[in-house]
Amino acid sequence: MTGKQKKLLVRIVSAAVLFAALKLIPVKWPAWWAEAAAYLVPYLIVGYPVILKAVKNIIRGQIFDENFLMLLATVGAYAVQEYSEAVFVMLFYQIGELLESIAVGKSRRSIAAAMDIRPDTANVIREGKIVTVSPEEIALGESILIKPGERVPLDGTITDGSTTINTVALTGESLPRDARTGDRVVSGTVNMTGAITVRVDRIYSESTASKILQLVEESSTRKARSEGFITRFAKYYTPVVVFLAVAVALLPPLAGIIGWKEALLKALNFLVISCPCAIIISVPLAFFTALGASSRRGVLVKGSSYLEALAFTDTFVFDKTGTLTEGSFRVTAIHPETISEKELLEIAVMAESCSEHPISASLRLAYDDEIDTSKITFINEIPGMGIEACINGRVVYVGNEKLMEKHHAGWHRCSLPGTTVHVAVMPSEHTGHCSEPSCDCRGEYMGHILVSDSIKSGTKQALDALRKSVGAKTVMLSGDSEEVTGAVAAELGIDEYHASLLPDGKVSELEKILSLMKKNRKLAFVGDGINDAPVLSRADVGVAMGIIGSDAAIEAADVVIMDDNLDKLNTASSIAKKTRLIVIENIVFSLAFKVAVMLFSIFGTCPMWLAEFADVGVMVIAVLNSMRAALLK
Repeated sequence: MTGKQKKLLVRIVSAAVLFAALKLIPVKWPAWWAEAAAYLVPYLIVGYPVILKAVKNIIRGQIFDENFLMLLATVGAYAVQEYSEAVFVMLFYQIGELLESIAVGKSRRSIAAAMDIRPDTANVIREGKIVTVSPEEIALGESILIKPGERVPLDGTITDGSTTINTVALTGESLPRDARTGDRVVSGTVNMTGAITVRVDRIYSESTASKILQLVEESSTRKARSEGFITRFAKYYTPVVVFLAVAVALLPPLAGIIGWKEALLKALNFLVISCPCAIIISVPLAFFTALGASSRRGVLVKGSSYLEALAFTDTFVFDKTGTLTEGSFRVTAIHPETISEKELLEIAVMAESCSEHPISASLRLAYDDEIDTSKITFINEIPGMGIEACINGRVVYVGNEKLMEKHHAGWHRCSLPGTTVHVAVMPSEHTGHCSEPSCDCRGEYMGHILVSDSIKSGTKQALDALRKSVGAKTVMLSGDSEEVTGAVAAELGIDEYHASLLPDGKVSELEKILSLMKKNRKLAFVGDGINDAPVLSRADVGVAMGIIGSDAAIEAADVVIMDDNLDKLNTASSIAKKTRLIVIENIVFSLAFKVAVMLFSIFGTCPMWLAEFADVGVMVIAVLNSMRAALLK
């Protein structure tokens, strides 16, 4: 416990001991004031913070809160000489406050432990010496030494050494990954096995750890609709019950139904019962605890409002490249016509050897041998078509269908989905450049190479689970061709897809889907977070996938999944739905119990301890129920 909590516990124990002594030891009081003074000691020991808060709030004009209700009820109990009831009510209320404080503290510590990614120091290499400084003092481009067992303090690139990196604090995944020279590491992860030297690519304020911690700290400021409703409800509810309590105290005696003392006791019980702290405390606590549970599993939610919206989400719209697929092209098929597969690939790789295009990179990756640049006389890129090159004295064309049509090569389509790279060679007697529009050369078709983006492992299973758990409708938006997009949609069982879309086209399609949705249902867009910012912002819930270190994703998305595991979307949806159920349970249970005891208090005989249980006891039960959110997954 904190120091403040320990002090409260000491006051509670001291007051409880004195109260028990007064109740158990028979004392013959000489006058009423003596008994009142005796009970006033434990009352003030345990209750003076509540009294001070109530008085300060009254001075500020903030009258109707739980402190005011407790003060009014206990002072009223003293007025009708129910001294022990007054002490018991205050004692029980403070026990509830202590338990609630411990529960909230535990939830905060849980989040802090899960997000313990801020290193205190870093070893920077300056003038050949290792200097230990704060990460904030390290400049861009400096080199830092990270020893085994140390947390990576800043984002950077490994310049020397190799190791394994534990990313559990960011992704929730316990499986470490290998890292070597040239690989990027991000702050907040842990270096496990080998010492590495890292060149700093981002200063501390722009690092992944700093941005994530800022995201977590700000998440509590975005309240859920349920929390907003409870706040507004309490604002009007509290003064209403105070006036109803006044009516209970005045009307029955004036009508001659019961006496003044009995009516006043009923009114005091009514005040104690009606205190809304069970709902006011338990509902935000449930969301706050759920945010911690999701962060421990590698899902950062920017606020309880987005967590609640996710509970109502039944339409999930996905970007294709980088979200459902790997986002990196690779050669998946080689179909030669008159030469071998190796020769066809070699021609294409030589022609594409100077290009920075992703498809060119995938061709070079598939080629195992060294590229013999001495065979290449010239290379000329033809915009929108491909490459013209002279290899071994022959003119070669490598590119799309338009390039083949232009040079009258007898090309044909590939039956497999993906991007097709066609290869044609000019006749041996033809050695000149043929990129001019007037050229009428006829090329010999050598064959084609299929380059495609593969679907991420586990994607189909994750989508199937999402459809099964929430009955989700799945939609895919892609800038890729109709053929490729349709093939991916068919393989994954996507309900609806739209292809060949530019960023503004994705927003338009999203608007159409939103316009057809049922009221009170929500739509989530899931993207890689880098080029999908407009759609992420427009969706009810924007979810960014696999974006450790991506500023665009952290800024644009409402939910950040820290790795490429699409199944984490199921985790986030499940936590959201279970949290909403916990909130509903707390609201229904609290109100039902309070109303039942209220009616019993008005029309029957209700001891004040039962009234206090209807307040503090119900609050403790609701708080404990909210704490279940820490176990959600």
